[in-house]
Amino acid sequence: MTRKILLKVSNLKVSYGGIQAVKGVDFEVAEGELVSLIGSNGAGKTTTMKAITGTLPINAGDIEYLGRSIRGQGPWDLVKQGLAMVPEGRGVFTRMTILENLQMGAYIRDDNAGIEADIDKMFAIFPRLKERRDQLAGTMSGGEQQMLAMGRALMSRPKVLLMDEPSMGLSPIMVDKIFEVVQDVFAQGVTILLVEQNASRALSIANRGYVMESGIITMTGEAKQMLSDPRVRAAYLGE
Repeated sequence: MTRKILLKVSNLKVSYGGIQAVKGVDFEVAEGELVSLIGSNGAGKTTTMKAITGTLPINAGDIEYLGRSIRGQGPWDLVKQGLAMVPEGRGVFTRMTILENLQMGAYIRDDNAGIEADIDKMFAIFPRLKERRDQLAGTMSGGEQQMLAMGRALMSRPKVLLMDEPSMGLSPIMVDKIFEVVQDVFAQGVTILLVEQNASRALSIANRGYVMESGIITMTGEAKQMLSDPRVRAAYLGE
């Protein structure tokens, strides 16, 4: 059965700070897939994510979502269409409470009963957030902020969830928790594009993977096969 392509990136070129960070990238994410985009720091992964979500202008190429070009659309429009992002560095509203951050994630919705039900759902997924619901987000640990950023994005009920380096800077225990939640969210039917430096963890939960180096895609394939590929193991798994 051929799966519907939800997100398609074609010949994408993006400059950032006077440098061409993305140099003609092609990839796609089909409905019901978890796709990992791996690569070392500075490979152009985050620039690609920012271009997809409309926070960086693109120089050339196109980005299609649900079969239509979204080039030039703002992040707020894309969230309304079901494309949500958990940004690198978490980006929580530090002077708002945990509850207020989650409510902000649902700003495009007007179904109050549904919003309340989804807040309860986020608290069930992240019990630590429930315990601290009235605490200011800026006073939380990095791992707690990452949970909040994920919960806030999920409050928009996305069709496609983009996640940029969710495990960065977290303790091993918190990394385990974050990847566990990513798998749970995926199991509930959310299509995911995961950008990660932690290649082994990212590929171990993905259907397919892409390797990005110096602004280009250098390798793609089934995630399990990539995990055993000597080139991937040498470059990203320290072997």
